[in-house]
Amino acid sequence: MLTFEDFTVGRVFELPPHTITAEEMIEFAQEFDPQPFHLDGNSEQAKQVGGLIASGWHTSSILMRMICDGYLLNSPSQGSPGLEEVRWLNVVRPQDTLSASAEVTASRISKSNPAIGIVSFVYKMWNQRGEDVMRTKGVGMFKASAGTQS
Repeated sequence: MLTFEDFTVGRVFELPPHTITAEEMIEFAQEFDPQPFHLDGNSEQAKQVGGLIASGWHTSSILMRMICDGYLLNSPSQGSPGLEEVRWLNVVRPQDTLSASAEVTASRISKSNPAIGIVSFVYKMWNQRGEDVMRTKGVGMFKASAGTQS
């Protein structure tokens, strides 16, 4: 089990990859982002962008799953106060294999609750061609071990 002390500045977590299918892209879009280029690769809008593309929000959801599988479910996570920025840098297409990393950029004990550590991350996601598809910055909160609290 990871604790706050394991999230040292400079540590990089390589997250498990995910290959996205056209079916899951369309299913997500039907429910949450029904723009034509997310629903039908033959639509006029999709033709303008070279075919079916994933919703950026779907890409973000995939990143969240990668984070969970990569370290979050093996930690005493206390949630997150949010993201500082989200950038979708390139389109995601059916059968792209997405890889990602999480780099710790800052780490400190909470001033209001010394049992909690606050960790800042930069998340990067890229496809099988090495093209960056997403970058985001966020903060996570984790229980600290008893020795850290003061």
